Amino acid sequence: MQGLPASDTSSEKLNPSHQNIGAVQMRIKNANSHHDRHSQSKSMILSENVKVKEPVVEKEGYLLKAKIADGGKKLRKNWSTSWIVLAGGKIEFYKESKQPALTNLKAGYKPEWVDLCGANIEWTTEKSSRKNVFQITTISGNEFLLQSDIDFIILDWFHAIKNAIDRLPKQQSCTPRNLEFKLQRSSSSELLSSLSTESKEPKSEHRKSLIFRLNYSASDTNDRNRVKSRLKKFINRRPSLKTLQEKGLIKDQVFGSYLHLVCEHENSTVPLFVKRCIEAVEKRGLDVDGIYRVSGNLATIQKLRFVVNQEEKLNLDDSQWEDIHVVTGALKMFFRELPEPLFPYCFFEQFLEAIKNPDSSTQVKSIRRLVQKLPRPNRDTMKILFEHLKKIAAKESVNLMTTQSLGIVFGPTLLRPEKETGNMAVHMLYQNQIVELMLSEYNKIFSSEED
Repeated sequence: MQGLPASDTSSEKLNPSHQNIGAVQMRIKNANSHHDRHSQSKSMILSENVKVKEPVVEKEGYLLKAKIADGGKKLRKNWSTSWIVLAGGKIEFYKESKQPALTNLKAGYKPEWVDLCGANIEWTTEKSSRKNVFQITTISGNEFLLQSDIDFIILDWFHAIKNAIDRLPKQQSCTPRNLEFKLQRSSSSELLSSLSTESKEPKSEHRKSLIFRLNYSASDTNDRNRVKSRLKKFINRRPSLKTLQEKGLIKDQVFGSYLHLVCEHENSTVPLFVKRCIEAVEKRGLDVDGIYRVSGNLATIQKLRFVVNQEEKLNLDDSQWEDIHVVTGALKMFFRELPEPLFPYCFFEQFLEAIKNPDSSTQVKSIRRLVQKLPRPNRDTMKILFEHLKKIAAKESVNLMTTQSLGIVFGPTLLRPEKETGNMAVHMLYQNQIVELMLSEYNKIFSSEED
């Protein structure tokens, strides 16, 4: 009976070692649990910081989109239809209108997007021959064109994007995107360290690299200023166009030359290019809907312009000029690029005074007298052009081009002031009315009979 206690005692002697081992294990476990709690606290901090509120969709719909620059590098313009979503200070482009949030979750799918922070938005007519085009330029040097043929749709989009840009911080404050990128890409430990450093004022090296990445470094500014200065000196020292023409280094061109010089070069009173365009339109364009109103392909028009200026043999019946709107577009460009318009600057105010007269017969007589005073190339070119436009108006039941429509198209092209003033809208109204009246009263104005 006394052996039992002894065995109990021996077991008790062994237990302390086991207890010590257990205590170590407990301490390790407790340490691990402490580490787990620390990790858990880290993950809680991470989740609290990473958790981002779902951006509210301000506007979405279909538009035509073309990306023309990537990081300042020009790209070939390629129009495509995109489902566009404006939300959270950025624009996302999708191929179709399926729910973007769900589409984005698909493996490997990353929609193209534009950060609007510090971006610039403006209407443009130079980047595309299409109507209703505006351009978005980001601080990273990306450029996008957006377009719609429906006026109110593109206007709504323009104002929505402009308002979104205005609500965002200016260019100097557009650094939160960098932090958002780190939140998405960094591990837990990197994130905690970055959060502590990002909240402080950045180091000078980081600030410089950030400014460099945004293309706003002082060195870039100095380089640009040096280039501008050198270009200015070069332009000031270069010989004039007249000097180069006298030396035979530059040939007389058709586009962009004075009307009387083109006629002198061709030994005529009407430019040959004008005659050929009119012949081509009367041959295959009188019945075309919207002739002269509809724009042709700008690239093809520029190609035709180049051929004419290089004095290459021109055949407007060639298949490359089969689109008659290219021919009409080139003819309008010729008159638009005249250094002095078909109605010379010195006659502008006189024509305006004539059309302002309330008596229609006095209007016709006054304009007729002014036409007779014009230089011979201007008068003869004007006569053949208005005779041609009269034939267009005679087919208005087919081509839908009335004298009023032609006045709107050709008024500002043929007749403009030397210096634009604040009366542009008023001038445009009178310009259109002058062309319309000269078409309606063509026989009286251009007749050879004396008053």
